[in-house]
Amino acid sequence: MQDALHLSIEPAVIGLGYELLGIERGRTDGGQLVRVFIDSENGISARDCETVSRQISDVMDVEGIISGDYVLEVSSPGIDRPLFTLAQHAKYLGEKVKVRLGNLIEGRRRITGVLKEVTEDSILIQIEEGDIHVPFIEIERSHLTDTSYDFSDKQR
Repeated sequence: MQDALHLSIEPAVIGLGYELLGIERGRTDGGQLVRVFIDSENGISARDCETVSRQISDVMDVEGIISGDYVLEVSSPGIDRPLFTLAQHAKYLGEKVKVRLGNLIEGRRRITGVLKEVTEDSILIQIEEGDIHVPFIEIERSHLTDTSYDFSDKQR
């Protein structure tokens, strides 16, 4: 589900030729932290991040979507690419993911394994003990991780 901030800045990001992957929010000493992840077919450079940051900062200030002080970070997805939507998960079937859950599923709040399947409302992760079905609504955070995952590797 896209919130007001996502809906507000996405046209500016797309207009500059980038894809808005998602937004993470947190706290800093000075107020709110807004981390925006962008991507493009050609990858993302520091200059790309600066360009997008200037543009969306103006949009955020004009539209007043965030009250109070905030720190804006614009970033590429990096190696441990965050996954925000089911469609993004579907692009990485067979890859190793780390997922943090809002509620326990099978006694776990964190799951690391291979992304086996994506449906319209959930993902299936293969772990050493078997498969775990994870409703998308329960995912707080999900990202790719070490792609050389091996279930026999006990050093994880």
